[in-house]
Amino acid sequence: MPHRIAIIEDEEDLRENYADVFRKQGYQVSCFQNRLEAQKVMQTRLPDLAIIDVGLGDEIDGGFTLCQWLRQQSKTLPIIFLSARDSDFDIVSGLRMGADDYLTKEISLPHLMARVAALFRRMEVMKNEGSKSDEIIQRDKLIIDGQRFLCSWQGQNIELTLTEFWMVRSLVKHLGHVKNRDQLMDESKIVVDDATITSHIKRIRRKFIQVDAEFDCIETVYGMGYRWVGKA
Repeated sequence: MPHRIAIIEDEEDLRENYADVFRKQGYQVSCFQNRLEAQKVMQTRLPDLAIIDVGLGDEIDGGFTLCQWLRQQSKTLPIIFLSARDSDFDIVSGLRMGADDYLTKEISLPHLMARVAALFRRMEVMKNEGSKSDEIIQRDKLIIDGQRFLCSWQGQNIELTLTEFWMVRSLVKHLGHVKNRDQLMDESKIVVDDATITSHIKRIRRKFIQVDAEFDCIETVYGMGYRWVGKA
């Protein structure tokens, strides 16, 4: 069964160009020109991946609104922003809303294909590893359940996206070991730039701090990467 991709893009030529390239790679593609059209269809069945422009027709931030709606439908649906808007504010906003990646339209098609393929590879690995009986990791107040893709701290659920879940899992599997950005990408099965890794780490910290104001287990080792510190 081919993976199903939804492309939400208000520029027809771009939308059809992306769709054509993905279809040639064997994906099943659905296209939408605005947020309401996409939501009407996706409330019945979600795609395997949503690729969203930020500005959608008359809605300047329609893509952000759609991303928030999709996150309410599914915490684990892979979401990629693909937009001409490249300000730090827009990129951080997109990642804060739960997107797995934020790309600008300057990206080459081969690079875009690589990012999408990496997301789907990660989903397959998660599906395969989820069947293992030893996929529960406990580190003091933290529990990572790889079978159900759940994370809890002090008994309270931390709602992580797929990308965030894999980054936390990568850090806690080797307590105290520094993971550089390349290692985090490799173990989290993602292909993103340094700024995106940094934004994801900041977002993960905020989610834990909302549960525990004294949370400080993710340590930045400047010039090297990140590590999970604390009790085993």
